[in-house]
Amino acid sequence: MPARVVDASVLGALIFGEPRAEEALALLKDTEIYAPLLLGYELTSIARKKAIRYPELKEKILAALEIGLSLDINWTEVEHPEVLRLALDTGLTTYDASYLYLSRALKIPLITFDEKLAEKAKANGA
Repeated sequence: MPARVVDASVLGALIFGEPRAEEALALLKDTEIYAPLLLGYELTSIARKKAIRYPELKEKILAALEIGLSLDINWTEVEHPEVLRLALDTGLTTYDASYLYLSRALKIPLITFDEKLAEKAKANGA
């Protein structure tokens, strides 16, 4: 089973039923998923924004978040000083650099729908 680092753009699309959900599912199918601990916070932030925008769907959004957080994800800590160096070297936010760092550290591909992050990942061998 191939291993991949997944970011919030891909997992969020899947669990919240966004337009690219089917694409996200195809990318994650039969994959061992790795993510920095940050992913949980980012998914929770996405859920918050959606619950504010669509208060009538609050319970459905909460359920989707709980399902997403209960997936078989290898939650992994990152080396924060190295993430900072990577962010400064690439121009990425420290959040995005966390995913890139993990991908490089584990030597596995990063999957993202974020175009800037995907570009930097490709340029940095992730």
